[in-house]
This record gives sequence, C-alpha cells and structure tokens, in this order.
Amino acid sequence: MDLKHLNYFVAVAEAGSFTQAARKLHVTQPSLSKMVRLLEEDLGVQLIDRSAKQIELTDAGLTILRSAKQIIQSFEDMSSELEEVITLKKGTLRLGIPPMVGSYFLPSVIEKFSTHYPQIKLQVIEQGGQSLEQDILQGDLDFSMVILPVKNEERYHVLPCINENLRLVVHPEHKLAEQTNIQMSQLEHESFIMFRNDFTIHHLIKEHCEAAGFEPKIVFESSQWDFMTEMVSAKYGITLLPEGICLQLDAKRYSSVAVVQPAIPWQLSMIWRKDKYLSFASREWIRFVKTELIEM
Repeated sequence: MDLKHLNYFVAVAEAGSFTQAARKLHVTQPSLSKMVRLLEEDLGVQLIDRSAKQIELTDAGLTILRSAKQIIQSFEDMSSELEEVITLKKGTLRLGIPPMVGSYFLPSVIEKFSTHYPQIKLQVIEQGGQSLEQDILQGDLDFSMVILPVKNEERYHVLPCINENLRLVVHPEHKLAEQTNIQMSQLEHESFIMFRNDFTIHHLIKEHCEAAGFEPKIVFESSQWDFMTEMVSAKYGITLLPEGICLQLDAKRYSSVAVVQPAIPWQLSMIWRKDKYLSFASREWIRFVKTELIEM
C-alpha cells in the first residue's frame, strides 16, 4: 500500500468528487481515478460507489477513510519530529566525567551548548574513569571525558582536551612545601591520599611510584578531590592533583610542588565509539567542544 494512494483516496472522499480532488492535487482526473482503483485492488475491496451522480463511500470506504487519516497524521507527526531532530531542536546526550573535571572548561561549554540548543538534554554522569570507559563500550554513554591512556583505544575517537602535569599537594608546614620541585623517589615514606581504585589517576600515580622503586602507602581513598585536599589540610597525608586544580587551592592552606624526572602527565580527552551511529545532536556537540578548545 502506497501512502500516496491513501492521500489521493482521502482527497476524493473529502471533496466528494474526482474532478475537484484532481484540481486540488494538481493531477489529471484519469490519473487520480487510476490511483484509487490501485488502492482498491491492493485492499481487495471497493471503496467508492461510482454508480451515483455524486460519489459515495462504501462501508469499507468509510472504515478505510478513518484509518487512512490516522496513518497520514502519524506520518506527518513523524516527519515533523524528525525535522526537529535534524535541525538540532531535540535530542538527549549522555556525557560521563570524572569528578575533578567539573571545575575545568566543561561547565562553560555545557552552558553555551544548552543556551544554543535548549531542547537538547545533556545528561552528565560523574564517576571513575575506568567505569566511564566500560559504559561507553556498553552503549550506556555517548561521550566520556577520560584520562589517557585508555584500554582498547583503537575502538574510540579521541579528542584531546587538556594536557597538563600532576603536582604534589602538601600542608604548608610539610618538609617538602618550600621546594621548587621534587622527584617521586622523595615520596617513598609519605602517606598517600588517593582517588579510589576505579579512577585512572589512581593507577597512574601508583605506576609512577613503582617506577621510582616503591609501593605507595595509601592511607585514604576518595572520589572527591576537594575532600582529599581537606585531608591534606588536616595533615593526614599528601596527594597529587592536576595543575588546574592546584591553581584553585588556597595558598595559605596548601603548597603545591612540581614533580619532575619524570613529570606525571595528566591528559584529559573526550572519547566516543568509532562503530556507533552519531546523531545530529552528537555531531553538533563534537563541533561545539572543538570550537571551545580552539578558543581556550
């Protein structure tokens, strides 16, 4: 059954005349009559009684007319909704972020994006980097902000966002507080305040400790960097955080020291699956983030 045939039948039924319907549809009367007969053949019933001067619908015609109007209206609604999606008026994007990313460039990007596209819902899920990678692979997230490296990197598109180093954060009275820089080996006997095991940064720091010849003594783990720094302020231990976060810390309560030989790179990137269809909203989000990174 052709949707065009249904449209032609409805036009004839509402006009009560093949002539008037043909004029309204800008087709010839013979063509219109042929289309209606094809519909009748497809359905196996007579829809129009042509014996009278003015056409009348059969019982089957009346039934089909009601259904045909519903089908045509549903198709028009679907077309309108699709047009809204194509023109970026609707949609939902699911973005995963590690807790520390909330204070970086992302809030301003989200604010600008939401202002431009208020009908696109942006769901932000905050959790550890390793969980974010898994959720991307399972299709539970559209995009994730992660710390490189990631497993199975060949399966993702990777958009680098921030590239900086980790710094040591200590209490101002700590013996290392006044140093210009330190090496990881100097932290062998320190008490480490770390992100939880499901955070990529946890493993990043641990690997650098092991490379320096020691296993870090972890005395406290958390998912929130601000809670971790409060523990540093209470002289419970030391921690390592990205440069951007260190710049936000109160210099009267904390000292941050560069880590060298080697430095510990903290590379924040946005990833999404290569094998997944990108919606119109997704494509625009990628473009938006790229533009904001250029302007930073």
